[in-house]
Amino acid sequence: MMYETARPEKNPPLRPLRRLRENGQEQVEILDQTLLPYRKHWLRLNSADDALFAISQMQARGAPLIGIVAAYGLALGLGTDASDQTIAAIAARLAATRPTAVNLSWALRRMRERLRPLPPGKRAAAAWAEADAIAEEDARQNRKIGEHGLALLRSIAASRAERNRPLQLMTHCNAGWLATAGYGTALAPIYVGREENMEAHVWVSETRPRNQGLLTAWELFEAGVPHTLITDNAAGLLLLQGQVDAVIVGADRIAANGDVANKIGTSLKAIAARHCGAQFYVAAPGSTFDFSARSGGDIPLEIRNDDEMRFVFGQDQNGNYGKLRQVSDAAAIYNPAFDITPAELITAFITERGICAPNAALLAELFPEKVPHA
Repeated sequence: MMYETARPEKNPPLRPLRRLRENGQEQVEILDQTLLPYRKHWLRLNSADDALFAISQMQARGAPLIGIVAAYGLALGLGTDASDQTIAAIAARLAATRPTAVNLSWALRRMRERLRPLPPGKRAAAAWAEADAIAEEDARQNRKIGEHGLALLRSIAASRAERNRPLQLMTHCNAGWLATAGYGTALAPIYVGREENMEAHVWVSETRPRNQGLLTAWELFEAGVPHTLITDNAAGLLLLQGQVDAVIVGADRIAANGDVANKIGTSLKAIAARHCGAQFYVAAPGSTFDFSARSGGDIPLEIRNDDEMRFVFGQDQNGNYGKLRQVSDAAAIYNPAFDITPAELITAFITERGICAPNAALLAELFPEKVPHA
Protein backbone atom coordinates (compact mmCIF):
# COMPACT_ATOMS: atom_id res chain seq x y z
CA MET A 1 0.00 0.00 0.00
CA MET A 2 1.66 3.26 -1.14
CA TYR A 3 1.15 6.61 0.55
CA GLU A 4 2.38 9.72 -1.25
CA THR A 5 1.40 13.37 -1.13
CA ALA A 6 1.20 15.41 -4.30
CA ARG A 7 3.01 18.38 -2.77
CA PRO A 8 5.55 17.30 -0.17
CA GLU A 9 5.67 19.43 2.96
CA LYS A 10 9.01 20.90 4.00
CA ASN A 11 8.03 22.16 7.44
CA PRO A 12 9.95 20.76 10.41
CA PRO A 13 8.43 17.60 11.85
CA LEU A 14 5.84 18.04 14.57
CA ARG A 15 6.01 17.04 18.21
CA PRO A 16 3.82 14.52 20.06
CA LEU A 17 3.78 16.55 23.28
CA ARG A 18 2.86 20.14 24.02
CA ARG A 19 3.12 22.36 27.07
CA LEU A 20 0.31 24.59 28.27
CA ARG A 21 -0.31 27.03 31.08
CA GLU A 22 -3.89 27.57 32.23
CA ASN A 23 -5.04 29.64 35.21
CA GLY A 24 -1.47 29.84 36.40
CA GLN A 25 -1.08 26.04 36.32
CA GLU A 26 1.49 24.15 34.27
CA GLN A 27 -0.08 21.57 31.96
CA VAL A 28 1.04 18.97 29.46
CA GLU A 29 -0.78 17.18 26.65
CA ILE A 30 0.27 14.22 24.53
CA LEU A 31 -0.92 12.95 21.18
CA ASP A 32 -2.73 9.69 22.00
CA GLN A 33 -0.88 7.21 19.81
CA THR A 34 -3.32 4.38 20.45
CA LEU A 35 -5.83 6.26 18.27
CA LEU A 36 -3.45 6.93 15.38
CA PRO A 37 -3.58 6.80 12.42
CA TYR A 38 -7.37 6.86 12.57
CA ARG A 39 -7.87 9.84 14.87
CA LYS A 40 -5.66 12.71 16.04
CA HIS A 41 -6.49 13.42 19.68
CA TRP A 42 -4.60 15.47 22.27
CA LEU A 43 -4.83 13.92 25.73
CA ARG A 44 -4.41 16.07 28.87
CA LEU A 45 -2.27 14.61 31.62
CA ASN A 46 -3.44 15.92 34.99
CA SER A 47 -1.49 13.75 37.40
CA ALA A 48 1.40 11.35 37.82
CA ASP A 49 -1.14 8.52 37.54
CA ASP A 50 -2.22 9.86 34.14
CA ALA A 51 1.40 9.81 32.96
CA LEU A 52 1.87 6.30 34.34
CA PHE A 53 -1.22 5.05 32.50
CA ALA A 54 -0.21 6.78 29.26
CA ILE A 55 3.21 5.10 29.32
CA SER A 56 2.03 1.64 30.35
CA GLN A 57 -0.82 1.61 27.81
CA MET A 58 1.39 3.07 25.06
CA GLN A 59 -0.62 6.24 24.56
CA ALA A 60 2.91 7.64 24.66
CA ARG A 61 5.58 5.32 23.30
CA GLY A 62 9.11 5.44 21.98
CA ALA A 63 12.11 5.33 24.31
CA PRO A 64 12.95 9.07 24.30
CA LEU A 65 9.31 10.14 24.58
CA ILE A 66 8.40 7.94 27.53
CA GLY A 67 11.40 9.32 29.41
CA ILE A 68 10.10 12.83 28.74
CA VAL A 69 6.54 11.94 29.73
CA ALA A 70 7.85 10.33 32.93
CA ALA A 71 9.74 13.54 33.74
CA TYR A 72 6.55 15.55 33.33
CA GLY A 73 4.67 12.90 35.31
CA LEU A 74 7.01 13.47 38.23
CA ALA A 75 6.46 17.22 37.94
CA LEU A 76 2.69 16.69 37.90
CA GLY A 77 2.93 14.65 41.10
CA LEU A 78 4.63 17.35 43.15
CA GLY A 79 1.78 19.86 43.27
CA THR A 80 1.03 19.51 46.98
CA ASP A 81 3.84 17.34 48.31
CA ALA A 82 7.44 17.59 47.13
CA SER A 83 9.04 15.57 49.90
CA ASP A 84 11.85 13.09 49.31
CA GLN A 85 9.45 10.24 50.03
CA THR A 86 6.90 11.43 47.46
CA ILE A 87 9.53 11.93 44.78
CA ALA A 88 10.98 8.45 45.39
CA ALA A 89 7.55 6.80 45.35
CA ILE A 90 6.38 8.48 42.13
CA ALA A 91 9.69 7.82 40.38
CA ALA A 92 9.64 4.14 41.35
CA ARG A 93 6.11 3.65 40.01
CA LEU A 94 6.89 5.41 36.73
CA ALA A 95 10.16 3.50 36.26
CA ALA A 96 8.36 0.16 36.58
CA THR A 97 6.00 0.77 33.63
CA ARG A 98 8.39 -0.10 30.76
CA PRO A 99 11.57 -1.88 31.96
CA THR A 100 13.49 -2.15 28.67
CA ALA A 101 13.71 1.49 27.54
CA VAL A 102 16.57 2.99 29.54
CA ASN A 103 15.54 6.58 28.69
CA LEU A 104 12.76 6.16 31.25
CA SER A 105 15.02 5.48 34.22
CA TRP A 106 17.62 7.93 32.88
CA ALA A 107 15.13 10.82 32.82
CA LEU A 108 13.78 10.02 36.28
CA ARG A 109 17.29 9.77 37.71
CA ARG A 110 18.16 13.13 36.19
CA MET A 111 15.02 14.66 37.68
CA ARG A 112 15.79 13.32 41.15
CA GLU A 113 19.38 14.56 41.00
CA ARG A 114 18.14 18.02 40.06
CA LEU A 115 15.52 18.14 42.83
CA ARG A 116 17.42 16.50 45.67
CA PRO A 117 19.50 19.55 46.77
CA LEU A 118 16.51 21.93 46.71
CA PRO A 119 14.15 22.72 49.60
CA PRO A 120 10.68 21.19 49.08
CA GLY A 121 9.11 24.59 48.39
CA LYS A 122 11.22 25.07 45.25
CA ARG A 123 11.03 21.58 43.85
CA ALA A 124 7.76 21.75 41.91
CA ALA A 125 8.85 24.70 39.75
CA ALA A 126 12.29 23.17 39.26
CA ALA A 127 10.71 19.87 38.19
CA TRP A 128 8.76 21.56 35.39
CA ALA A 129 11.84 23.45 34.27
CA GLU A 130 13.96 20.29 34.21
CA ALA A 131 11.32 18.32 32.30
CA ASP A 132 11.18 21.15 29.76
CA ALA A 133 14.98 21.03 29.47
CA ILE A 134 14.96 17.26 28.86
CA ALA A 135 12.39 17.67 26.09
CA GLU A 136 14.24 20.52 24.38
CA GLU A 137 17.58 18.69 24.57
CA ASP A 138 16.04 15.62 22.98
CA ALA A 139 14.70 17.64 20.05
CA ARG A 140 18.10 19.30 19.50
CA GLN A 141 19.95 15.99 19.73
CA ASN A 142 17.59 14.35 17.27
CA ARG A 143 18.17 17.16 14.80
CA LYS A 144 21.92 16.47 15.08
CA ILE A 145 21.26 12.75 14.55
CA GLY A 146 19.43 13.75 11.39
CA GLU A 147 22.34 15.87 10.16
CA HIS A 148 24.96 13.17 10.81
CA GLY A 149 22.70 10.50 9.34
CA LEU A 150 22.03 12.55 6.23
CA ALA A 151 25.75 12.73 5.46
CA LEU A 152 25.85 8.95 5.75
CA LEU A 153 22.83 8.51 3.48
CA ARG A 154 24.33 10.82 0.87
CA SER A 155 27.45 8.67 0.73
CA ILE A 156 25.32 5.54 0.27
CA ALA A 157 23.27 7.25 -2.44
CA ALA A 158 26.45 8.30 -4.27
CA SER A 159 27.69 4.70 -4.29
CA ARG A 160 24.34 3.57 -5.76
CA ALA A 161 24.10 6.35 -8.37
CA GLU A 162 24.39 3.94 -11.28
CA ARG A 163 21.09 2.34 -10.29
CA ASN A 164 19.24 5.50 -11.32
CA ARG A 165 16.69 5.32 -8.52
CA PRO A 166 16.04 7.04 -5.18
CA LEU A 167 17.85 5.71 -2.13
CA GLN A 168 15.95 2.68 -0.81
CA LEU A 169 15.73 2.56 3.00
CA MET A 170 14.00 0.18 5.37
CA THR A 171 12.92 0.90 8.94
CA HIS A 172 11.22 -1.05 11.71
CA CYS A 173 8.59 -0.06 14.27
CA ASN A 174 8.29 3.73 14.69
CA ALA A 175 11.32 5.86 15.51
CA GLY A 176 10.08 9.18 14.15
CA TRP A 177 8.89 12.37 15.79
CA LEU A 178 6.01 10.49 17.43
CA ALA A 179 8.56 8.58 19.53
CA THR A 180 10.60 11.59 20.62
CA ALA A 181 10.39 15.31 21.35
CA GLY A 182 10.98 16.09 17.67
CA TYR A 183 12.43 14.73 14.40
CA GLY A 184 12.83 11.20 15.74
CA THR A 185 15.91 9.00 15.65
CA ALA A 186 15.83 6.55 12.73
CA LEU A 187 13.62 8.90 10.70
CA ALA A 188 15.57 12.06 11.54
CA PRO A 189 18.04 11.67 8.60
CA ILE A 190 15.07 11.16 6.28
CA TYR A 191 13.30 14.31 7.51
CA VAL A 192 16.45 16.43 7.38
CA GLY A 193 17.16 14.98 3.94
CA ARG A 194 13.67 15.95 2.81
CA GLU A 195 14.37 19.53 3.82
CA GLU A 196 17.47 19.43 1.61
CA ASN A 197 15.78 17.74 -1.37
CA MET A 198 17.37 14.31 -0.94
CA GLU A 199 15.29 11.69 -2.73
CA ALA A 200 14.57 8.53 -0.77
CA HIS A 201 11.93 5.85 -0.57
CA VAL A 202 11.21 4.06 2.71
CA TRP A 203 10.06 0.47 3.18
CA VAL A 204 7.97 0.58 6.38
CA SER A 205 7.62 -2.60 8.42
CA GLU A 206 4.23 -2.86 10.13
CA THR A 207 5.73 -4.38 13.33
CA ARG A 208 3.21 -6.82 14.73
CA PRO A 209 1.32 -7.14 17.02
CA ARG A 210 1.10 -3.37 17.75
CA ASN A 211 1.52 -2.49 14.05
CA GLN A 212 3.55 0.60 14.90
CA GLY A 213 4.72 0.79 11.32
CA LEU A 214 1.31 2.36 10.72
CA LEU A 215 2.55 5.33 12.77
CA THR A 216 5.65 5.59 10.59
CA ALA A 217 3.50 5.41 7.46
CA TRP A 218 1.25 8.16 8.84
CA GLU A 219 4.25 10.35 9.68
CA LEU A 220 5.87 9.90 6.28
CA PHE A 221 2.59 10.56 4.50
CA GLU A 222 2.17 13.80 6.45
CA ALA A 223 5.73 14.81 5.53
CA GLY A 224 5.38 13.87 1.86
CA VAL A 225 8.06 11.16 1.96
CA PRO A 226 7.51 8.33 -0.58
CA HIS A 227 7.11 5.03 1.23
CA THR A 228 5.53 1.59 1.08
CA LEU A 229 4.00 -0.26 4.02
CA ILE A 230 5.02 -3.92 4.17
CA THR A 231 4.32 -6.89 6.42
CA ASP A 232 7.13 -7.77 8.82
CA ASN A 233 7.89 -10.96 6.93
CA ALA A 234 8.30 -9.21 3.57
CA ALA A 235 11.58 -7.67 4.73
CA GLY A 236 13.72 -10.70 3.94
CA LEU A 237 12.34 -10.95 0.41
CA LEU A 238 13.05 -7.28 -0.33
CA LEU A 239 16.59 -7.58 1.01
CA LEU A 240 17.25 -10.73 -1.02
CA GLN A 241 15.97 -8.96 -4.14
CA GLY A 242 18.43 -6.10 -3.59
CA GLN A 243 15.66 -3.56 -3.17
CA VAL A 244 17.05 -2.18 0.10
CA ASP A 245 20.24 -0.11 0.32
CA ALA A 246 20.24 0.31 4.10
CA VAL A 247 18.17 -0.48 7.16
CA ILE A 248 17.82 2.21 9.85
CA VAL A 249 16.20 1.50 13.21
CA GLY A 250 16.00 3.16 16.59
CA ALA A 251 16.79 1.60 19.96
CA ASP A 252 15.34 1.29 23.44
CA ARG A 253 18.63 0.45 25.15
CA ILE A 254 22.21 -0.02 23.95
CA ALA A 255 24.69 -1.97 26.05
CA ALA A 256 28.35 -1.07 26.54
CA ASN A 257 29.48 -3.60 23.93
CA GLY A 258 27.06 -2.28 21.30
CA ASP A 259 24.31 -4.89 21.64
CA VAL A 260 20.93 -3.27 20.99
CA ALA A 261 17.49 -3.85 22.48
CA ASN A 262 14.79 -2.71 20.09
CA LYS A 263 11.28 -3.65 18.97
CA ILE A 264 10.77 -7.37 18.43
CA GLY A 265 11.78 -8.34 14.90
CA THR A 266 14.77 -6.00 14.71
CA SER A 267 17.26 -8.85 15.01
CA LEU A 268 15.65 -10.69 12.07
CA LYS A 269 16.18 -7.66 9.84
CA ALA A 270 19.77 -7.33 11.01
CA ILE A 271 20.48 -10.99 10.21
CA ALA A 272 18.88 -10.66 6.78
CA ALA A 273 20.72 -7.42 6.06
CA ARG A 274 24.08 -9.00 6.91
CA HIS A 275 23.37 -12.01 4.68
CA CYS A 276 22.30 -9.77 1.78
CA GLY A 277 25.08 -7.19 2.07
CA ALA A 278 22.85 -4.30 3.13
CA GLN A 279 24.07 -1.85 5.74
CA PHE A 280 22.30 -1.84 9.12
CA TYR A 281 22.32 1.35 11.20
CA VAL A 282 20.99 2.16 14.66
CA ALA A 283 20.11 5.79 15.36
CA ALA A 284 19.92 6.82 19.02
CA PRO A 285 20.83 9.69 21.38
CA GLY A 286 23.26 9.34 24.27
CA SER A 287 20.41 8.83 26.73
CA THR A 288 19.71 5.43 25.13
CA PHE A 289 23.19 4.07 25.91
CA ASP A 290 23.44 2.11 29.16
CA PHE A 291 27.05 1.23 29.91
CA SER A 292 26.04 -0.43 33.18
CA ALA A 293 24.71 -3.21 30.92
CA ARG A 294 27.84 -4.96 29.68
CA SER A 295 25.99 -6.80 26.90
CA GLY A 296 22.51 -7.49 25.64
CA GLY A 297 22.16 -10.29 28.17
CA ASP A 298 22.02 -7.66 30.93
CA ILE A 299 19.05 -5.86 29.38
CA PRO A 300 15.59 -6.78 30.73
CA LEU A 301 13.14 -7.59 27.94
CA GLU A 302 9.53 -6.61 28.50
CA ILE A 303 6.84 -9.23 27.97
CA ARG A 304 3.57 -7.57 26.99
CA ASN A 305 -0.03 -8.53 27.72
CA ASP A 306 -1.46 -11.53 25.82
CA ASP A 307 -4.45 -9.46 24.70
CA GLU A 308 -2.23 -7.52 22.30
CA MET A 309 -2.22 -10.70 20.21
CA ARG A 310 -5.73 -11.87 21.05
CA PHE A 311 -7.35 -8.71 19.69
CA VAL A 312 -6.81 -6.50 16.64
CA PHE A 313 -7.63 -2.79 16.68
CA GLY A 314 -8.92 -0.80 13.74
CA GLN A 315 -11.68 1.19 12.11
CA ASP A 316 -14.79 -0.33 10.55
CA GLN A 317 -16.58 0.77 7.37
CA ASN A 318 -18.72 3.20 9.38
CA GLY A 319 -15.69 4.96 10.83
CA ASN A 320 -16.05 3.41 14.28
CA TYR A 321 -12.81 2.58 16.10
CA GLY A 322 -12.65 -0.58 18.18
CA LYS A 323 -11.21 -4.05 18.64
CA LEU A 324 -12.01 -7.50 17.30
CA ARG A 325 -10.95 -10.86 18.67
CA GLN A 326 -8.58 -12.86 16.47
CA VAL A 327 -7.25 -15.49 18.91
CA SER A 328 -9.19 -17.53 21.48
CA ASP A 329 -8.50 -17.42 25.22
CA ALA A 330 -7.38 -21.06 25.02
CA ALA A 331 -4.36 -20.25 22.84
CA ALA A 332 -0.94 -20.14 24.51
CA ILE A 333 0.74 -16.81 23.74
CA TYR A 334 4.27 -15.45 24.06
CA ASN A 335 4.46 -11.70 23.40
CA PRO A 336 7.94 -10.23 23.94
CA ALA A 337 8.06 -6.54 23.08
CA PHE A 338 11.80 -6.44 22.29
CA ASP A 339 14.72 -8.52 21.11
CA ILE A 340 18.50 -8.15 21.17
CA THR A 341 20.52 -7.40 18.03
CA PRO A 342 24.19 -8.36 18.55
CA ALA A 343 26.77 -5.64 17.94
CA GLU A 344 28.47 -7.64 15.19
CA LEU A 345 25.38 -7.28 13.00
CA ILE A 346 25.38 -3.47 13.23
CA THR A 347 27.25 -1.36 10.67
CA ALA A 348 27.37 1.78 12.84
CA PHE A 349 25.51 3.93 15.34
CA ILE A 350 24.18 7.34 14.33
CA THR A 351 24.24 9.62 17.37
CA GLU A 352 24.07 13.34 18.09
CA ARG A 353 27.86 13.27 18.48
CA GLY A 354 28.56 11.57 15.19
CA ILE A 355 28.86 8.12 13.60
CA CYS A 356 30.45 5.36 15.66
CA ALA A 357 31.28 1.72 15.00
CA PRO A 358 29.71 -0.85 17.37
CA ASN A 359 32.86 -1.15 19.44
CA ALA A 360 32.96 -0.89 23.25
CA ALA A 361 36.12 1.23 23.38
CA LEU A 362 34.92 3.64 20.68
CA LEU A 363 31.51 4.01 22.29
CA ALA A 364 33.15 4.77 25.63
CA GLU A 365 35.23 7.47 23.94
CA LEU A 366 32.11 8.96 22.36
CA PHE A 367 30.14 9.01 25.63
CA PRO A 368 32.75 9.06 28.44
CA GLU A 369 30.24 10.43 30.95
CA LYS A 370 28.19 7.25 30.55
CA VAL A 371 31.01 4.94 31.65
CA PRO A 372 30.42 3.70 35.23
CA HIS A 373 33.16 4.66 37.67
CA ALA A 374 34.82 1.88 39.62
